[in-house]
Formats: sequence, C-alpha cells, structure tokens
Amino acid sequence: MSATEDMRLRAKEQQELCARVRRMLVSRLDLPVDTDWITDDQPLFGRGLELDSVDALEISIGLTAEFGATVHDDDREAFGSVAKLTERVHDQI
Repeated sequence: MSATEDMRLRAKEQQELCARVRRMLVSRLDLPVDTDWITDDQPLFGRGLELDSVDALEISIGLTAEFGATVHDDDREAFGSVAKLTERVHDQI
C-alpha cells in the first residue's frame, strides 16, 4: 500500500470514528440536533454545544460503554471537540 493510500485509509477511519462519536453524543445526551449539525472541531462546552460537567460525566461513561475507551470527565483537553475525543478513543482501541 502506498503512503497516499495509507493516509486516505486513516482519514476515512478517522471520519467514521468521528461520526460514531457524534451519534453517541446525540443519543446518549438526548441532544435536540441532527448528528450532521455537529462538526468535528466544534467546541463541546461554552459557545459550542453548551454542555456541562454532568454531560462530561455521561460522555465519559458512554465512551467506555460504546468503545471501551477511558476518558476522564475532568480531562479538559480531550473534551475540547469531537475530533479531540475521537483521538483519545482511537489511541485506546
């Protein structure tokens, strides 16, 4: 496999994992939005999805249940966006 093909494959896997994380967020938190509305770089807290600490705990539990990944609810960096959550999940699966 060429380096270009390998990069394309990894990018596709990352996109699919981000989509799964978005679906988990909407489902687990019962968010009143379509998963396509959430971008990979959108902040989860503050002006983004306006989530709170209880949501962070629920996300942490959901990531463990859905992916077997452990992300602590106080890990501010990991909860920066869907893409950052996905990176943490990807590193553990």
